[in-house]
Amino acid sequence: MKQSNIRNFSIVAHIDHGKSTLSDRLIEFTGGLESREMKAQVLDSMDIERERGITIKAQTVRLNYKAKDGQEYQLNLMDTPGHVDFSYEVSRSLAACEGALVLVDATQGVQAQTLANAYLALDNDLEMLPVLNKIDLPSSDVAATREQIADVIGLDANNALAVSGKTGAGVPELLEEIVTKLPPPHGDENAPTRALLVDSWYDSYLGVVILVRVVDGTLNRGQKIKFMATCAEYVVDKIGYFTPKMVNVDTLHTGEIGFIITGMKTIHDCKVGDTITDAKNAGAEMLPGFKPSVPVVFSSFFPVEADDYPAFRESSEKLALNDASFMFTVEKSSALGFGLRCGFLGLLHMEIISERLSREFNLNLINTVPSVLYKVYLRSGECIDLENPADMPEPTRIERIEEPWVRATIMMPDKYMGGIMSLCAERRGIQENISYVGNRAVLVYQLPLAEIVFDFYDRVKSLSSGYASFDYVVQGYQPSDLVKVSILVNEENVEPLSFMCHRSFAEKRGRQIVEKLKDLIPRHQFKIPLQAAIGGKIIARETIAAYRKDVTAKCYGGDITRKRKLLEKQKEGKKRMRTFGNVEIPQSAFINALKVS
Repeated sequence: MKQSNIRNFSIVAHIDHGKSTLSDRLIEFTGGLESREMKAQVLDSMDIERERGITIKAQTVRLNYKAKDGQEYQLNLMDTPGHVDFSYEVSRSLAACEGALVLVDATQGVQAQTLANAYLALDNDLEMLPVLNKIDLPSSDVAATREQIADVIGLDANNALAVSGKTGAGVPELLEEIVTKLPPPHGDENAPTRALLVDSWYDSYLGVVILVRVVDGTLNRGQKIKFMATCAEYVVDKIGYFTPKMVNVDTLHTGEIGFIITGMKTIHDCKVGDTITDAKNAGAEMLPGFKPSVPVVFSSFFPVEADDYPAFRESSEKLALNDASFMFTVEKSSALGFGLRCGFLGLLHMEIISERLSREFNLNLINTVPSVLYKVYLRSGECIDLENPADMPEPTRIERIEEPWVRATIMMPDKYMGGIMSLCAERRGIQENISYVGNRAVLVYQLPLAEIVFDFYDRVKSLSSGYASFDYVVQGYQPSDLVKVSILVNEENVEPLSFMCHRSFAEKRGRQIVEKLKDLIPRHQFKIPLQAAIGGKIIARETIAAYRKDVTAKCYGGDITRKRKLLEKQKEGKKRMRTFGNVEIPQSAFINALKVS
């Protein structure tokens, strides 16, 4: 295929605006799959994606299209996720393309994530093609949506195509637009081989499958290649592309997107964003690659059965290969044994990883309450990255603590604005800007990340009857009045239950935990105090009452002093027991107390 006849493009949009459905129609119209092989969301290969109706992994497919000018074109399509947590996947896909379809739901208009992804495409200097979807629905408003695209994103949308991913209306015209308006890839066929490592995943039969975009030169079967970041060398065993079925070829030419299999056994040699070159004739310099993903939410995962830890570790390594933004380190807890401290891009990302570990690897896991990365500045001038509250230094050594803040954009019909502004104020938000596009309000707020990772998105959706959209970008760190709340059981600190929070919320959250524990820890033969404390100051307390055995049951008649003597004896015994007795906290109490509610 001539380089001038190749088109590499992504589809970017807000969640649920019909990216995967439009991809289905493009595959159908170009004959990528026969009609009997077609199914809804054909590019969403995971069960979770199909069940939830969301795309998690960016998927690539090669389509062959004969245009009206009589020429054959090769279209490399990348379907991308729409949720804010997976914007890293989007940025990687855009780096491998020259053009992007900016898809907007004609019934909902421009949403927060549409805007964020359009800016990502601008940053990558891509040619953008606005497309209006869902025109088959009676509530679609094409004219108003075109205006919105021009006002909010700044794209000329007067001639924007109106299509329906469901019925296929406007799809043939869209294919012509892709061919005529999007640029071909630029690269030198005769230069030394340079290919961008876009993605990789683990296949139980094939081993590590690597998705590449050839920038210069060619990639051939049997060629010895070198990974420039790790300096690892391998021979290409298999090479090909997806239609979405795997098709094997002998060569990938300049500008093409496909996969290679090298028999790689270790995941450490395969870094997303790396440059692949010829081992004997190396390319001059590395390709820019991608910004490394920065985890924003941290949570500890422990296997319920301690024997499952090796399997859990191995499974996590395979998953990290599949998802480059998933990071983990080993952690040991006195209560829960060995586990992994994991970093995620958001709460949905954490939920998806937990679900995949459970389904794909058959693991039964406990996860702790999510927290964010704090920066602790000590009086000695040292700075510590604190992701686990258990590692918090002594308060006397701390000069200040900084927490991450985000710039959040919330778009909604203006009648819901009051409730959402109250929610942002409740979460320590600072208002930056309010603007209007027709009857839609755009709120821009500065918010602490710790306040939004928990249930903020759900609250925004419920307050706006599902009409609001939310997107955020991590801005940096600001000093804040943060404290570590320790949970004491029988005056002993239980580290797995400790957490970080703002001083103004400490009492409320501490009280919630001790009340929860009161119902979860079984009664003993002595009173058990449950306390929440900041340093040496107790801020909440509950007491688990002791069992009381009726020691006077066998006492018939006689003087009252006989009964009193027995009761005094019992009291002494309980005192002694309380002195020596350690409280048995069942694992179920940890699981339920730490459960993400």
